[in-house]
Amino acid sequence: MARKKSAQNFFVWILMALLVVGLAGFGIDGFLGQTVRSIGQVGGRDISTNSYARALQQEIRAIEQQFGQAMPFSQVQAMGLDSQVRAQLVTRAALESEAERIGISVGDETVQRTITEIPAFRGPGGGFDRDTYRFTLQNAGQTPSEFEAEIRRDAARSILQTATAAGIDTPQILREALLDHFAARHSFALFTLGEEALDAPVATPDESTIEAYYTENLERFTAPEIRAITYAWLTPAMVLDTIEVDEDALRQLYESRLSDYVQPERRLVERLVFPDSDTAAAAVARIEAGDAEFEDIVTERGLSLDDTDMGDVTRSALGAAGEAVFALTEPGSVTGPHTTSVGPAIFRMNAILSAQEVPLEEVEDELRAELASDRARRMIADDFDLYEDLLAGGASIEDLATETAMELGQIDWAVGSSDGIAAYSEFRAAAEDAAEGDFPEVHGLADGGIFALRLDGITAPAPRPLAEVRTQAAEGARARAVETALLELAQSLSAELATSGPDAFAEAQELPFDSFEQITRTDTLPGLPSDLLEAVFDTDPGTPVVRVADENAFLVVVTDRQAPDPDDAQTLRLVEAIDEQIGGALAQDVFGYFARALEREAGISFNEAAIQAVHANFN
Repeated sequence: MARKKSAQNFFVWILMALLVVGLAGFGIDGFLGQTVRSIGQVGGRDISTNSYARALQQEIRAIEQQFGQAMPFSQVQAMGLDSQVRAQLVTRAALESEAERIGISVGDETVQRTITEIPAFRGPGGGFDRDTYRFTLQNAGQTPSEFEAEIRRDAARSILQTATAAGIDTPQILREALLDHFAARHSFALFTLGEEALDAPVATPDESTIEAYYTENLERFTAPEIRAITYAWLTPAMVLDTIEVDEDALRQLYESRLSDYVQPERRLVERLVFPDSDTAAAAVARIEAGDAEFEDIVTERGLSLDDTDMGDVTRSALGAAGEAVFALTEPGSVTGPHTTSVGPAIFRMNAILSAQEVPLEEVEDELRAELASDRARRMIADDFDLYEDLLAGGASIEDLATETAMELGQIDWAVGSSDGIAAYSEFRAAAEDAAEGDFPEVHGLADGGIFALRLDGITAPAPRPLAEVRTQAAEGARARAVETALLELAQSLSAELATSGPDAFAEAQELPFDSFEQITRTDTLPGLPSDLLEAVFDTDPGTPVVRVADENAFLVVVTDRQAPDPDDAQTLRLVEAIDEQIGGALAQDVFGYFARALEREAGISFNEAAIQAVHANFN
């Protein structure tokens, strides 16, 4: 079902992408002259220069949004993006040609419905507007007839693609194999052995053992690359004390948010709507007579109290019923029937919420800080060009701190540093990308601040001296000795566990154990090593598994293994996921083979001069 839905949405996404590009106003009509209109052909169908330019621009914009910066066309070509776009247009043309050959098309009603549902063509009233439609297409360099023909071709191509990929299911043998791997249910007993299970405590490691451990695990004691960086920075918080907030602006901000600070009297109300006034009046009569509660009437209507809850409402929000509801003084009282926009209704008032007013004096500090922060951000942004001009004129990082409000700083930065300015992701990215000799640039920070940096030097990763990390090395050496001893103990006990079973083994060794029932690979068991669980899932019942981690030994025996439960909700979700992923991939492969076959049969030719002319418009 997921594949069908994906195929149905394919056409919609094509249309929206086309409109996004079209609305950009990228004008290419006529730049190739009057004679060259296509970059190539697939069979007898042209790939227009306009289509190629629009599709290429769309992909460029998408990749620029992903990287967050403009991208020169030379880099676009180096990434092979232009080749990818041409390949997509070739496939599109081949499918359109085949759809036309076998007579696939859509009617005018489908085209009309598609056009009227596109948001870009809606007018001021919210509905489809023909003038907006024509104006939008004109900006995109298309006529209505061209656009409608393109919609018709897109629809036919989508139908062909859907039909090609339809009916491709996950092979049963593959589905069963994946289900057995992920959803087979394992029951097992787990014995956890700590150092206290050993006959004697592990001795403190001697110097030679510590040195050996240090040498064998040198990467654990290696300092990361350190980058010595000098920077100048300025944040709104640094200049807040210098900013005076205008009292009029403070009051204007308070008044603009008056609805947040001044709230009228409200009521917690439930509303039950009826088909007619007589039925509503009868319900009220039953409640007043004590024959039924409000909840009973709600249940009889096939509803729940959640369906009637209006939350806290003002008098005006209740319309004609407002006066009567607000006249109620006892929570739980009912009034009605009253005429509402959704029909006759009765109301129950559940609580009285008094009017509330927060005076300016109580929120003055908060609003003043907000205004000051906004002003500080604007001040920094207004001076951004000044800082750039100073750097361009040869100013150093130190000069920035001397001649402007920016503050000087130095940091020995490494991956993972997060103190001070390194708390900003923008600084961390710039620090990682910096190279010695780079020209300093001004960068923005997420809070509206700015910074510039200079890489003064790089200290390559190097092992810390043993004297500096002796404590850690000694702890590591001892932990390894503990795990080695526990591994030997667990292995010596595993034969007895296999022979006697978990209950008898636990009694004989006076060891507690944990039982796990019907665990699958999709379950998570915090605190257990992942390689232990993988070994358990791959082991036959009755065969012990031994693993050590974190100065503990884990001795496990599988007691039972069962096939996946076909009625289990988690198994059913797994089947859906397998069919969606594997079936979808197979369907995509089938479609790809079909499209390549069409391309080979039709023949492909490109006009390199036309392609280069389109590319020239991007340079």
